[in-house]
Amino acid sequence: MKKFVNDPKDFVPEMLQGLALANPGTLKYVPEYNLIMRTDAPRDDKVSVIQGSGSGHEPAHVMVVGQGMLDAACPGDVFAAPPMDYVLETSKLLASPKGVLHLINNYTGDRMAFEMGAEMAEADGVRIGTLLVDDDVAVKDSTYTVGRRGVAGNFFVIKAVGAASEQGADLDELLRIGNKVNGVTRTMGMALTSCTPPAKGSPLFELGADEMEMGVGIHGEPGRRREKLASANAIVDELLEAVVSDLPFQSGDDVALMINGLGGTPISELYILYGRAHSELAKRGINVRRNYVGEYCTSLDMAGASLTLTKLDDEISGLLSAPAEIAIRTF
Repeated sequence: MKKFVNDPKDFVPEMLQGLALANPGTLKYVPEYNLIMRTDAPRDDKVSVIQGSGSGHEPAHVMVVGQGMLDAACPGDVFAAPPMDYVLETSKLLASPKGVLHLINNYTGDRMAFEMGAEMAEADGVRIGTLLVDDDVAVKDSTYTVGRRGVAGNFFVIKAVGAASEQGADLDELLRIGNKVNGVTRTMGMALTSCTPPAKGSPLFELGADEMEMGVGIHGEPGRRREKLASANAIVDELLEAVVSDLPFQSGDDVALMINGLGGTPISELYILYGRAHSELAKRGINVRRNYVGEYCTSLDMAGASLTLTKLDDEISGLLSAPAEIAIRTF
């Protein structure tokens, strides 16, 4: 293993400390709970939006804390759900008179931690709303989940509810919006290589030089099947067919298209995938109105990509185009 690592057990705390130091005045680090939060949170005039999940998926979720996005994130260790007390204490620290919204990617550990944390926070008088994200079409269940997994489509849910919260929407309205966006968002991913968690020091699984995993999960969970490596166009076509046929998306639909890198794929290759997906959607009469190419929800250093489509209407388009300010800035 060749990584920039000191002691593997300090990997997440050191990363979070660096993130906070790089964003003085906007982000606060609370080491007791792996918590990254906005320095202006909580606010009396908005619902606090928080998420947890495991580390290793950056920029999700700690790097999308900021205005118009998350108010806080309390991740666990790499690929591990946050402990229940992280969720509880984060919910109490972020308690607002308008309530707290928990966003949960559909993984068994995340759900257990947030369900227990919410129950205890509510006993302390914090009003909690819970929203599950389950956009992955690759499998109906996995060793990590009960039902479909929550993967890169999570970004669209965060962006929509974060914008609506900034505009003063109440908790019930945020739940409506989040469920609406999740309901029209579909994703499928694939891997060219495995990834190497710092604490393990070796790849999670082995792929032959001429193999790929179709439908892989962001923790390295198996997907639909392992097969011989195909061309970029053939890979996109399979991902696109799985995603388009699931909702299904239809001719005349307006969509947001995301090509998400899993951590080890050059941006040049992601644009090759995007070009094919855009062209194939046009052939189907599906209109790409918004596009996202880059790393949004990764799997450490895994080479691979996922394709996400979100069906747009005026409400969702307006929320996705609302201003946001997060740790990852453009020049």
